[in-house]
Amino acid sequence: MLYQLYEAQRSLMEPFADFALASSKMLGNPVSPLAQNPMVQRLSASYDLMYRLGKDYLKPQFGIASIDFNGSEVAVREAVEVDMPFCELRHFKTFCDNSATLETLEKLPAVLLVAPLSGHYATLLRDTVKTMLQGHKVYITDWKNARLVPLSEGEFHLDDYVNYIQNFIRHIQKTHGHCHVMSVCQPTVPVLAAVSLMASRGEHLPLSMTMMGGPIDATKSPTAVNNLAMNKSFSWFENNVIYRVPANFPGAGRRVYPGFLQHTGFVAMNPDRHLKSHYDYFKDLIKGDNSNAESHRQFYDEYNAVLDMDADYYLETIATVFQDFKLVNGTWDVLSESGTVERVRPQDIKQCALLTVEGELDDISGSGQTKAALKLCSGVPNTDKSHYEVKGAGHYGIFSGRRWREMVYPQVSDFILSYHVSTKPKRRVTSTAK
Repeated sequence: MLYQLYEAQRSLMEPFADFALASSKMLGNPVSPLAQNPMVQRLSASYDLMYRLGKDYLKPQFGIASIDFNGSEVAVREAVEVDMPFCELRHFKTFCDNSATLETLEKLPAVLLVAPLSGHYATLLRDTVKTMLQGHKVYITDWKNARLVPLSEGEFHLDDYVNYIQNFIRHIQKTHGHCHVMSVCQPTVPVLAAVSLMASRGEHLPLSMTMMGGPIDATKSPTAVNNLAMNKSFSWFENNVIYRVPANFPGAGRRVYPGFLQHTGFVAMNPDRHLKSHYDYFKDLIKGDNSNAESHRQFYDEYNAVLDMDADYYLETIATVFQDFKLVNGTWDVLSESGTVERVRPQDIKQCALLTVEGELDDISGSGQTKAALKLCSGVPNTDKSHYEVKGAGHYGIFSGRRWREMVYPQVSDFILSYHVSTKPKRRVTSTAK
């Protein structure tokens, strides 16, 4: 019932949001004789803020049309190479009319970037993708909004997530002859499970795994996010955050953890920060500071765009990762696509290099949670395992922004390249960043 009430409220607010937008544009029109009046400027800014607080935020676009590659402009085109019921494997194809540049592009390592399925869209990793394109062929998991997936497509479980990752790895290996995997936050756990199962079967593994800011072992340095999952019972989550999709969506009747509830939780973690950000935006509009105002819009266009998660997947993640700690306890069994139940054994991984990355100030995945993968993967030689702590970086700083581009990316790129060419001497990543 709560989901239906939310949709009714959203529909009711839509015309008011449209009115606020029109009023803001009319009052702020630079050719209007009233536009320079301080009171009119305040009124225009107020209407603009009302619009942004009341509008419906749709799925953003990656919007990466081109990149600079060694001084040449390279065009980028998105292509969906594998379309599965709950996820698309999206490839950022690069094109150039310079033959030397094109030859270099063809030799780049192919990287599967596994985006989180934890509330926001994969476009949250836009900066990650754009930076990685400077030296890699980039694929990304673009997870679908569960409310748009018809019930006829079946359920989506954590086991399905693991199986999806294996299929994507095999696809990239078949296409390029190799694959490197990079996971950010939540997917570090299912990615490690996927590669572990492939190793146990004797399949061809990715050349390297890079795991960034994920809850491999959520018992280490628990954060507020971890504590919520640990201190509430499984039944509490099932009874309080799971609802059925209303009839006006393709996924009508599907049990989901709604995006609007997730967004409420995001904001509740730092309400003062968001309140100040909106007030600063209001002041920037009055001052005519278009640069800061646009930065605010870009951030919240992404932050406020959320998706519904299938209930089975979400609840199983809570139980497996944050309550039963099945990965670190060695008790996680996964149902394969063939219907076989298989035990996840990270110790079976022997020929896949591993890099773990953590932010010193990460308040979502605490210190040591990601690094725990190094111990679990005991079969990987120590010379092929590295850890990198990013000084001064929070959770988002390890994959987006200045620290990502200037500190983390060079280390990640160097690590991937070291294990991409078999004849190239392997280099260890430094343990910390200054």
